[in-house]
Amino acid sequence: MTKNIISNADQRMNKSLETLKHDLGKIRTGRAHTSLLDHITVNYYDSEVPINQVGNVGVLDARTLTINAWDKSAIPNIEKAILSSDLGLNPVTAGDVIRIPLPPLTEDRRKELIKVVRAEAEKARVAIRNIRRDANHSFKEMIKNKSISEDEERRSEDRVQKLTDDHITLIDKLIEEKESELMEI
Repeated sequence: MTKNIISNADQRMNKSLETLKHDLGKIRTGRAHTSLLDHITVNYYDSEVPINQVGNVGVLDARTLTINAWDKSAIPNIEKAILSSDLGLNPVTAGDVIRIPLPPLTEDRRKELIKVVRAEAEKARVAIRNIRRDANHSFKEMIKNKSISEDEERRSEDRVQKLTDDHITLIDKLIEEKESELMEI
């Protein structure tokens, strides 16, 4: 029974880590990457669809993204969606290809992004600590119901603590990498 709780905690912690990786991927570093546009939705025939469902998103060079729209009538909506996003990008249209140049980041903007990265990391740490708390609470309930011994509870809590420490270390490594990536010029 304790193994199930521990494996469940491990799975949930891994999901928190994956969510952090996904969120960090959205933070712009000045280098072109197709995942920058993943969260943008386009109004296409009166429904909101992800940008990658109205055209091919690609990387032209280190500082330029391209979108080949499948339907020419969607181009104005794609441009509008990119302009209204929180990324601060200005698309340039040439025929049915939309080019999105990524401006270099200023020092102030880099520092702001590092604050955002650290806030995301703290959210992930809190999520992992909450998972640990839930697992430990389950162990306490099991002790109360006399389904495990106190020694087994202590061993299980130690295992969950080790999982927590390992995942927080991984978060710290991810943040360190992202910060150094943001400070590159």
